[in-house]
Amino acid sequence: MNSTTSPYRVIAVCTGNICRSPMAELMLSAAFAEAGLGDLVTVDSAGTTAYEAGRPIDPRAARKLTTHNLLSDRHVAREWRPEWYTERHLILALDVDHYGWLRASAPDDQALSRIRMLRSFDPALADGDPLEQGIEDPWYGGHADFEAVWDQVQAAVPGIVRYVQDAIANDGNAAPVRIDDRRARNGKRHSHPAGSRPLHNVQVQDSQQVRSIS
Repeated sequence: MNSTTSPYRVIAVCTGNICRSPMAELMLSAAFAEAGLGDLVTVDSAGTTAYEAGRPIDPRAARKLTTHNLLSDRHVAREWRPEWYTERHLILALDVDHYGWLRASAPDDQALSRIRMLRSFDPALADGDPLEQGIEDPWYGGHADFEAVWDQVQAAVPGIVRYVQDAIANDGNAAPVRIDDRRARNGKRHSHPAGSRPLHNVQVQDSQQVRSIS
């Protein structure tokens, strides 16, 4: 992977791409930016079905993201495309049915090696079975269910960031990343007034277009 022309690409996958996977997409995008990896990593999301294709994010998911200053009003749900097995470096399944579907459809061993349960990066679940690492669909529930999705994804985010950082640093064509140095070069000190954080304007890129989540 050439860090100047080919960013490390992560995709989150759920069923309809209106609840769990877009939440994970924006949470991870913000975390990579916070870690100084915003120029080296892109994050997007998709659904295993076309049930919700073309629709916006679920309003309850949007409200939860907004409470953490993550805006999602430009999200448009879309269905998984087979070419993403080779175009994405890390494929994160949100629940065990997505994990099974992605593995069953994978074209080769290399694609299989890229598929992980998102919560396998949660230290409390890292050694568990995929059956124990799922995030239930909050669409059928209420606001408490979206709170649970946030908490479950958030517990895995630091592990995903470390995994990707190590992958970039260990790539033969990519220079190792020193987070503090990158922040200094970019002038990112993350010093916000108490109780205040800026809205994240996250850029999400797929193979054909760039969408700005703002």
